[in-house]
Amino acid sequence: MTKSKDHIYNVNLVWTGNPLTAAGQGTYSYTSYERSFEIHAEGKAVLQGSSDVAYRGDATKYNPEEMLVAALSSCHMLWYLHLCADNGITVLDYKDNALGYMEPESVLKNTNGSVQLRPGKFTRIILQPEVRLSNPDDQPLATLLHQQAHKRCFIANSVNFDVLTEPVFTLQNTEK
Repeated sequence: MTKSKDHIYNVNLVWTGNPLTAAGQGTYSYTSYERSFEIHAEGKAVLQGSSDVAYRGDATKYNPEEMLVAALSSCHMLWYLHLCADNGITVLDYKDNALGYMEPESVLKNTNGSVQLRPGKFTRIILQPEVRLSNPDDQPLATLLHQQAHKRCFIANSVNFDVLTEPVFTLQNTEK
């Protein structure tokens, strides 16, 4: 049931990986189709996606795993900038080299000879924001605000793995 104040996000995903549609080949075998897709949202640019190359994807397109890492990174950044603005801290630049760690699926053989599939899953994401501040005296509070941003990030609150933040600060260069 949807609450009246819920935020609703609607995207349309379209599989574009069946170039042989006229021939009707589709997914008749694991190697017969491309993993390409498009993500559409009203009024926005189309996002091209594919699976990870390890799963026969197109390396030139974003994969769902990268999009998850990007969602966490951008959510954290947006909350962080908001909190810095609220606390009078001037951020001049923000970059993040976020890393996501995922265990691939594996097959386990039990002692009785049966086989069990263990699905792949993310184990952690490490955010490594590099933040340039205008005032060096702001760094202690700016560091604490990363913790607050993490607590307020909707996406970090929605995942069941660790999201770690390892910020690095640089200061405004006053030399000309």
